[in-house]
Amino acid sequence: MAVRHLVTAEELERMGSKDFELVRGELVPVTPAGYQHGALAAFLTIELGAYVQSHNLGRVFVEVGYKLFSNPDTVRGPDVSFLSRDRHAALKRRRGFIHGVPDLAVEVVSFDKTLAELFAKAGEYLEAGTPLVWVVDPDTRQVAVHRPGQAVATLSAGETLDGGDVLPGFPLLLSTLFAELD
Repeated sequence: MAVRHLVTAEELERMGSKDFELVRGELVPVTPAGYQHGALAAFLTIELGAYVQSHNLGRVFVEVGYKLFSNPDTVRGPDVSFLSRDRHAALKRRRGFIHGVPDLAVEVVSFDKTLAELFAKAGEYLEAGTPLVWVVDPDTRQVAVHRPGQAVATLSAGETLDGGDVLPGFPLLLSTLFAELD
């Protein structure tokens, strides 16, 4: 019987590769984004970044690794994420992955990740303590909003995505977001 070697977050950091995430100690390949994915992630980064900066709320990140669980380690890199000012200030300035969870994780469906896979990933974020996860689906032009202990809310074009308690007052009309694909 072969013994599998589980990879740690530290080993993944030393690999220096952006081609993997780590789930329960096992490497999971990550494929570079396509057009739709890249356009939506960039738009969300700009919108969230401008809002967060103008209200001095914290930091917005792109594809930063978060160590969600230990022994075995899980490191996930949401397409876009937000850390509140207080949580960001509490981080020790260091290189490498952020130990802990984002306040908001955003995942965009792409050709290599199904909606079901991203819903499972959203569940991991929630289980680890993330209070808000958005899963953006360019094909259906919908956003699934995940919150702990609540049913998933699905928003469509014409509706407004908000930041709830995580980003109070943040509004984004979904028709504006999905216009990036036209």
